[in-house]
Amino acid sequence: MRNPIRALWLCALLSSATVFAAGPAPDRRIAITIDDLPWQRIERTPAAQLPVRHAQLMAALKQADAPGTGFVNEGKLEVDGQLQPERVAMLRDWLDAGYELGNHTYGHLDLHAVGLPAYQADIARGERQLRPLLAQRGQVPRWFRHPYLRAGRTPEDRAALATFLDARGYRIAPVTVDNGEWVWAFAYANVLDGQPDTPARAATLQRLRRGYVPYMLNKVDYFERQSQALLGYTLPQVWLMHANELNAAALVDLVAGVRRRGYRVVTLEQALADPAYARADGYRGRFGPSWLHRWAMAENKPKDFYAGEPVVPKWVLELAGETSE
Repeated sequence: MRNPIRALWLCALLSSATVFAAGPAPDRRIAITIDDLPWQRIERTPAAQLPVRHAQLMAALKQADAPGTGFVNEGKLEVDGQLQPERVAMLRDWLDAGYELGNHTYGHLDLHAVGLPAYQADIARGERQLRPLLAQRGQVPRWFRHPYLRAGRTPEDRAALATFLDARGYRIAPVTVDNGEWVWAFAYANVLDGQPDTPARAATLQRLRRGYVPYMLNKVDYFERQSQALLGYTLPQVWLMHANELNAAALVDLVAGVRRRGYRVVTLEQALADPAYARADGYRGRFGPSWLHRWAMAENKPKDFYAGEPVVPKWVLELAGETSE
C-alpha cells in the first residue's frame, strides 16, 4: 500500500522544485503618459463635442485609478492667437485628477525639421501658461516630451538640448512602449465625426475599440520581451498614449489589461529611477523609435533583434487616411 506521508512529502518537494526552477515573478511596472493636451487634433474636433469628450476621458482616468503624466501643447489652448479660458480649465481638470503636467512644446514641432534654435524657443513658449498654472499648486514643470519622439540626429544636438532643458529644470520623458496608437485614434475620430450616426458606424467604432486594446497590450508584451532580451530583466516601462476620443473609450480596458498581466501602474518618476534610463541613445535616424530600440542600436544589435513588433492593420490605416505608421 502506498505510504500517504511519503506521497505528501514528494508532492511538497516537487512543488518547491518547480517554484525554484521558475524563479521569482518579474517585477512588472508601467508608467502612463498622455501627450497632446488639452486634446489631440483639437482643431478638428467639433466645438460642441470637445467638453463632452474631455469629460469622458476624465471619467475614464478616474475609473482607471492610476497615476500618470500629461504633456501639454500650449498652442492648443488658443484659437486665432487668443487664449481660450475653457481650454486652460481642461488642464486644471488633469491636475485635479492627480496627473502631473509636462511640456510638449508650444506647437508640437519636429526638432529634425525646424532645427535646435527654433525648437528651444518653442519649448520656452510652451510654458507660458503651464508654469504659472503649476505655480498655483506649488509645482514647477519638470518633464519634457519630444513631439514625434524626435530627439536629435547627432550626439551634439542631443547634448545641447539636454543642457537647455536642464537649465530650465526639465528632465526628458522617454518612451519605451512606443506604438501606432495615433493611427487608431485618427481612424476612430474620422469615423465618429465623418460618418452618419448609423448602425454601420457604430459597428465600425466597436471594431476599432475591440482591435485597439489587444494591439496596445501586444505592444506592451513585445517591449517586455525586448527588455528581457536587451537588459536581462523587465524594465519599468513608459507607455505612450494621447488625449483623444479613442482613449476616452478604451483607457479603462487598457489599464485593466496590463494589471491582468501583473503590472503595477507607477509614476513616471518611479519608472525612470531604473538605471537603464541613463543608457546611451544610439539612434541616428529621422524618426522616433522606442528608447529600448535606441539602446539596442547603441549596442549594434542585429536587424533580427527588432523583429516581431505588432503593426497597425491595413484596414485601420485606411480609415485613418494614412499610408504607414
